[in-house]
Amino acid sequence: MRESYKLRNEDWLERATILEIQKVMNNGELSSLQLVSRCLEYIAKNNHASANLDAVLEVNPEALQIAEALDAERKLKGMRGLLHGIPVLLKDNIGTADLMHTSAGSLALADHYAEEDATVALKLRKAGAVILGKANMTEWANFMSMSMKNGYSSRGGQVLNPYGSHFDVGGSSSGSAVAVSAHFSTLAIGTETSGSILSPASQNNVVGIKPTVGLISRAGIIPLSHSQDTAGPIARSVTDAVILLGALTGQDQKDRITQTSIERGYRDYTSFLNANALHGARIGVARTLYIDILPEPQRKVMDKAIEDIRDAGATIVELESISPMESDQTWDYNVLRYEFKSDLNAYLSKLPSTSPVHSLSDVIRFNEENQDRALKYGQDILIESDKTSGTLTEPEYIESRLRDLQLSRTRGIDVVMAEHQLDALLFPNSNGAGVSAKAGYPSIAVPGGFTEEGQPVGVVFSGLAYSEPSLIGLAYAYEQATKHRKPPELT
Repeated sequence: MRESYKLRNEDWLERATILEIQKVMNNGELSSLQLVSRCLEYIAKNNHASANLDAVLEVNPEALQIAEALDAERKLKGMRGLLHGIPVLLKDNIGTADLMHTSAGSLALADHYAEEDATVALKLRKAGAVILGKANMTEWANFMSMSMKNGYSSRGGQVLNPYGSHFDVGGSSSGSAVAVSAHFSTLAIGTETSGSILSPASQNNVVGIKPTVGLISRAGIIPLSHSQDTAGPIARSVTDAVILLGALTGQDQKDRITQTSIERGYRDYTSFLNANALHGARIGVARTLYIDILPEPQRKVMDKAIEDIRDAGATIVELESISPMESDQTWDYNVLRYEFKSDLNAYLSKLPSTSPVHSLSDVIRFNEENQDRALKYGQDILIESDKTSGTLTEPEYIESRLRDLQLSRTRGIDVVMAEHQLDALLFPNSNGAGVSAKAGYPSIAVPGGFTEEGQPVGVVFSGLAYSEPSLIGLAYAYEQATKHRKPPELT
């Protein structure tokens, strides 16, 4: 690296936002090749060696060459945009038509190469990002076994929390969050069905945006549930997450739900980064349901977060509940159980004849035949899902889907926010992710501090459909007022 870059603090790159990185890259003080090389150095030191985080499943063999080509393009034509030359890791369920596999962490798909880019991967390439590799994940997006640990996959092993291997790593976008937190990559893409971005972001002291279902195309992503699935950004700052979000939005004929984002989504969300957004905001908190039940160390962190939000000028509105769905009598995961077979079979049926699996039944059979390697935690959820017809005609499924929409939206978040004139709901970690996930509504996780033992705690702002601009302002204001992001102590 050039001397002008070396003179900066050693941890400058780990603290810098994309805006700051682009400034020094345009000045010739740093190249994409150097930035990608720095990420690879961190991967070499702590992915399988030293800290043994197992966050990166596969490195893109072409990453350095892509970075070098983008450096040459910058010199000749200037940068394409803010992601030009920036490394991004993709969760292993996101298809890439290159030299990397797409497996959802499963040995059954360990040799699977996607025939075309997922739409999010295609958008990243067009934006000039460097797809650095594939991140490990909880196998089948944490829909394989009730006993499976967060962050485990039979193909990639166990992802560990960089703040302490005894802390929960969160799931299922575990590798994406850990990789960003541990500086393996500047950015990462995760996917969420119910808490799978918010949970690992919270557990690993990074920012995660779970967007409205429909804002980002799911085409080319190994599915769990078409009703709730979405991809989303993971970054070390709200600024970086917002820049990445804008590059991923837009309508896609391959994913019809994206048509709901017409005139409701943006290609650039940076104008909503408002450090004063909490001033005058009304934030709803269902304390007895979500805060008081926390272990005392985490509750203390959340109490301080609420105090900080008040100090920033917001009004905290105490709520008895968010939705009737919060009672055990109305909560179920029937939609996921039924849709998983239908959606996964549709994906697997398109794989080439050389693939060992073309249906959920094939996956179950493959795992049984390779149980020593593939069934460390069993596959009871896969088996349960496979018992459904796969046609989505069962009354139980239809009734559950309609009930989910009613209880999460029209009798839940919609009415609570309107009645109390709220700008957002506040949750600890991913504790409130279920209701928002069933509604298809957005949330943003921001570092909220640490327990005395050093465990990260996330603060999550949630809102109505396509309320990303408002949530971005609130999350950014909280981030700037508190600055809880601290890098893990690694070699």
